Amino acid sequence: MSDDQRAPDPPSHTRTGPSRGIALMTIAHTARVCAPVIVEAALGRLSRAKADARIEKWSKGAARLADMRIDVAGTEHIVPGETYVVMSNHQSNYDIFTMYHAFPSTLRMVAKVEMRTIPLLGRAMEAAEFVFVDRRDNRRARESLEVARDLMQSGVSVWIAPEGTRSRTGHLGPFKKGGFMLALQSRVRILPATILGTRHVQRIKRLAVHRRQQVSITFHPPIDAPSYGTAKRGELMADVRAAIAAGLPEPLRQPAEPT
Repeated sequence: MSDDQRAPDPPSHTRTGPSRGIALMTIAHTARVCAPVIVEAALGRLSRAKADARIEKWSKGAARLADMRIDVAGTEHIVPGETYVVMSNHQSNYDIFTMYHAFPSTLRMVAKVEMRTIPLLGRAMEAAEFVFVDRRDNRRARESLEVARDLMQSGVSVWIAPEGTRSRTGHLGPFKKGGFMLALQSRVRILPATILGTRHVQRIKRLAVHRRQQVSITFHPPIDAPSYGTAKRGELMADVRAAIAAGLPEPLRQPAEPT
């Protein structure tokens, strides 16, 4: 995979301001991709390879509609056939399309449980082996991590945003420990990634999409979580945070000051 990738060439246009129309087109595109996934799953015909192909179609189609300029760096750090816990910062819903556009092998996301209730999308994600976590319920959150661990043992990398929510300012927020426990218990390496520019594509709690935004994702060298052990989990968290922060502009590397 090249270190400089872009979404497929979009149709010619001149408008670059916010567009609710693009957001509605993306919702329609999502429905067109999700419906066959649900039907195939109900009929027992949804293989992991088919799900991968649907996810790729979904992410690249959404990136094309938004005319995102996506630069990808660091794919040389991704070893073919190795399973990772992928960890990135979280700026926008468009992080999803960016990550799936860039990651070169099978990947599933740990998503907040509220996404399961979204019509069509939630059912399709469940059918495609996405993992839902309810952070308000510790017992259910632990059960979700066990599901993720089983998924990784079958050869699927799992993507987690350790901040747990989107950053309103672009600053890197505090990290939650669940993903680190997953890596330690599964004895896999953590692949840090830094995403930039997606918050300018679609703001938090805004429908409108801003087209032609420059977006980048950088994969950093993997960090060997098992070598830390549970006793050094705090050190592991600090090192992963430092790796992700290294790809951010200096002002965004620390949590925003309270307002």
